[in-house]
Amino acid sequence: MEKVTGIGGLFFRAHDPKALGSWYQQHLGVSLTPSKEGDPVWEQEAGPTAFTPFPETTKYFGDASKVWMVNFRVRDLDKMAAQLRTAGIEIKVDPESYPNVGRFARLHDPEGNPIELWQPA
Repeated sequence: MEKVTGIGGLFFRAHDPKALGSWYQQHLGVSLTPSKEGDPVWEQEAGPTAFTPFPETTKYFGDASKVWMVNFRVRDLDKMAAQLRTAGIEIKVDPESYPNVGRFARLHDPEGNPIELWQPA
């Protein structure tokens, strides 16, 4: 069977796409889709990717009106959390480290979309 080789993009609606895109670029280092020849495209590092549909009633995303959540892998969760806090962004680091899985933290983008950061074990 032929399989997909990874996630090629993440597309979602935003109240202010330009401002939200700039926020992701400034605070998480996610480059936006290039608008002209020669602009760099964001490239992920190789690593595990979780793909999990959740029940409609899940409380895992927080706000029940949010239908998606992005999970970004990070090398150093503590450094990323410190960087975000310095920028005035509220982030909650889970104090538990999950064996064979790693560590997690939660934050929200300026439009209230949930983001999970994951430092794999």
